Order: sequence, then structure tokens, then C-alpha cells
Amino acid sequence: MEMNDVFRFIVRFFREVFVPPYEFKEIVKQCYEVGVQSLPLISLTGFITGIVFTNQSRPSLSEFGAVSWLPALIAIAIVRALAPLVTALIAAGRVGSNMGAELGSMKVTEQIDAMEVSATNPYKFLVVSRVLATTFMIPTLTLYTMFVALMGAFINVNTNEQTSFVSYIEQVFSAITFLDVFASVIKAFVFGFTIGMVGCYKGYNSSKGTEGVGKAANASVVTSMFLVFIEELLSLQIVNAIRSM
Repeated sequence: MEMNDVFRFIVRFFREVFVPPYEFKEIVKQCYEVGVQSLPLISLTGFITGIVFTNQSRPSLSEFGAVSWLPALIAIAIVRALAPLVTALIAAGRVGSNMGAELGSMKVTEQIDAMEVSATNPYKFLVVSRVLATTFMIPTLTLYTMFVALMGAFINVNTNEQTSFVSYIEQVFSAITFLDVFASVIKAFVFGFTIGMVGCYKGYNSSKGTEGVGKAANASVVTSMFLVFIEELLSLQIVNAIRSM
């Protein structure tokens, strides 16, 4: 039964998103909430990810005398997997829970019903704007996370191996391809859509008063993270198949 409700909820999004009126102000507001407000947390997480991954990889490479390969290894790991995955998980925790709690509280206090009575389309105003915001801002944040993580890794490499910035950048860009970046951005679009849709669905369909609000917020985070990992696994198989062609 719930799978049918989920399918109808998603189909309704694609039916509503192309039909006017368009809630541009609300979309911009949600983009600010999802993107700009997440920058401090994303910056810190991405920077630490770059440093930690570099420190963890160095001992293994040094055993084989291949420390010079460190920038290439870092670039491949961050661009192909870590940046989109870390960004999506942070967004699922911060944005997904917020959407689930916000829409859940509006549902139990009957604000959504009041919007319908006042001839406002609550689905378009609340759901479409939020899903569009996450769909477009998560890829942008992913590219930003790539940059921050690579800069964190450079500081670590420069401190330990005295590698120059020019040499580091050359090794980074020689290791990654357009397919790597393109695949990560497409993955981020899918992750963003998933996070927004799950958060809105759980909040929009919450019940049982304040208890339902808490459950909606919790379910938004858990379900989003689970689906992100599933999509990461599927996208990895698809990209590897394309790469081997």
C-alpha cells in the first residue's frame, strides 16, 4: 500500500513541476536553506575528509615506495566517490530531517489543510520547491566539496612531501577524466532528488501529533541515507560498465 502512495507522490511531482504557477520565491528561499546554510558544515566536513583520507592512504603507499601516487589516488577517491557521498549524507542529516520535521509539524497542525482551503496548492508550494532545491543544490555542493577536500589533501601532501601546488594540480587532473566528474554530478542530482522527495513524503504524510513529527524527521534521515547507498552501488556498476566499453 505504501509503495503505491510513494509512486503516486513521485508521479504528482513530475505532473506539478511543469505546470504554472511557479513558486520562484519559495524555490530561491529553499535553495538558500539547502545550499548556503549548509556551506559551513560542508566546508568543514570536506576539508577534514581530504586530510584524513590522505593520512590514511600514505602508510599503505609508502610500503610500496609509491607515495608520489598519493595526489592521483586522492583525486580518484574524492571525485568518484567521497565528494558526492559525503555531501549527500550530510544533506540527508541536515536537510532531510529539517524537511520531514517542518512538513510534519505543518501536517499535524493542519496548516496544509488550511492552504488547500485558501485555494493554494500546498504540494506545489511545499514539496515541488523543496525537491527542486535539493536536486539542484546537492550537485553544486558536491563540486564545492571536491574543491575543499582536494585543498585539504594538498595541505597535507605539501606539509609531508613538500609537493608544490602546480605539481599537485597536474597529478590530480591527470588522474581524473570528464566521465568521473560528469558521473559524480549526475549521481548528486539523483541523491538530491531522493533526499528531497523522501523528506517531503515523510513529512507530508505524517500523523499522530508531535510523535508523528519526530518519526517523520527520523524516517527521512534513515530512509534517505539507505537509498543513497543503494543508488551509489547501482551507479558504480553503471559507470564501470561505461568505462569498460
